[in-house]
Amino acid sequence: MLGFLQGFAYGLFLTCWPWLVVGLVAPPLALPTDEPSRAQAVLRYALIAPFLGLLLWLTSLWGGLDPSLWGWLAGLSAIAVAIPVERRLRGWWGRRRRARLQARLDDELARRREREAREAHEADLLRLDSGTPPAEADDLVRALCRAKGALEAKGRSDLALQADRLYSRYRRVLALLEGSFRRDEVTYERAHGLVGEVGNEALGHLQAMATLLEGVAGVDADFVRRRLARREPRLGVEECLALERRLALVEETERSLHRVLARLEAILTLLDDTCVSLARLQAEAPRNGARGDALEALKRFTERAERYGRRGS
Repeated sequence: MLGFLQGFAYGLFLTCWPWLVVGLVAPPLALPTDEPSRAQAVLRYALIAPFLGLLLWLTSLWGGLDPSLWGWLAGLSAIAVAIPVERRLRGWWGRRRRARLQARLDDELARRREREAREAHEADLLRLDSGTPPAEADDLVRALCRAKGALEAKGRSDLALQADRLYSRYRRVLALLEGSFRRDEVTYERAHGLVGEVGNEALGHLQAMATLLEGVAGVDADFVRRRLARREPRLGVEECLALERRLALVEETERSLHRVLARLEAILTLLDDTCVSLARLQAEAPRNGARGDALEALKRFTERAERYGRRGS
């Protein structure tokens, strides 16, 4: 055993200097690190490896000067074998570390979006099941379920919540209309049609959000930010510009989502205004005496809905 160690020390010591030359000329060939440099080659092959060989040689002197042939061969091939093995180990460890980091980032993003959804939660909010529409659902409500499912599939529960907000107001307005008019009245039919038009306008905004998210579904913004933050030496100018452009696409999409969300918020405010007006009319006077006021409120709602529709187009 001591003879093997002595031969290994001789072989290792002899191969340090050729590998040092290779490391100075072409560091990636002699170093298994992600960012090889000449300083690392000097440290590894002029200091660490010779010191290790000297330590093994001093240890083997207890058995005398009797190096074995197998030790020589093992020492001569040690660095050539260690480089690819260490490169594979570093690659495996790097992939494992990136996977764990990505999992933590995904969990943090999911928790943040859930927290934002909870903060944006409104009182008495009716929840839609994207897979199972309510039994009394009409075409608009079923379309809202599909739009909510599309947003949830993109991982945007904060935007999917907008479908619940719209559904809650839609049901509230219809309930107040049924409490104010009979279904066979022309006023009810006219108001119901206008509410449906406004709901379809809001549904179009939800579908537009899903379409915008589909455009950047293949872009991992967190991965791009990490690469740009590290500024790896092997990244060329063109690749950096491409990564920055990819990140700009995600940011442009987020700005477009906020613009669509603002228009949707205006529609929700219009429905809230209508609910308040109808509820106030029911509370202030009996139905027969408030018929003229109810018609006036619906007329104002009609004007605002049509004016919003012209502005949105």
